[in-house]
Amino acid sequence: RWLARREAERRAARRGTAGREGGGAPVEPELLDHLRWSAVACGLPLQLRLGTADPVRFADFAAATEGHGCDLVLLHGYPYHRQTAALAGRHPHVFADLGAVPARTGARAAAVLAEIMELAPFGKLLFSSGAQALPELHLVGARQFREALGRVLGAWVEDGAWTRQDAARVATMIGSGNARRVYGLG
Repeated sequence: RWLARREAERRAARRGTAGREGGGAPVEPELLDHLRWSAVACGLPLQLRLGTADPVRFADFAAATEGHGCDLVLLHGYPYHRQTAALAGRHPHVFADLGAVPARTGARAAAVLAEIMELAPFGKLLFSSGAQALPELHLVGARQFREALGRVLGAWVEDGAWTRQDAARVATMIGSGNARRVYGLG
């Protein structure tokens, strides 16, 4: 029954995009609302791709879905990384995927990551490579992220603000632990 309902929703989404230039995302607010709330009802984590849009547009949805048993994962929050982090910090079921950090910031990755870590609890941040398509890009993104996180945490240890154990614990949380918890991966 769930699969039949999901397939019906997919058909509805395809009808909503038929004939659009590039077959882009449906724009009818009613259809988007239906799809979002159907996803929330499933009780599984819902990924919301922000692109380069301000995540504040999801603030009302985040507030409305609180307590419904569905975690929201905000993807690709850059250049609105501060707003994304603040939204994750404000709601217990909202998390920030950090894939935009290695994918879009290059040499500024450590600085951007530090800004995000100032605003969101460490338990709300999820690593991703931010890459698409080629497997090699996932490797590059993972390496850039690891180096950026190492620079941020290393500086905090060097300044005496953190111990090495604190840094290792937070690196594990962000690198894999938080995603395991949110996505139920054990």
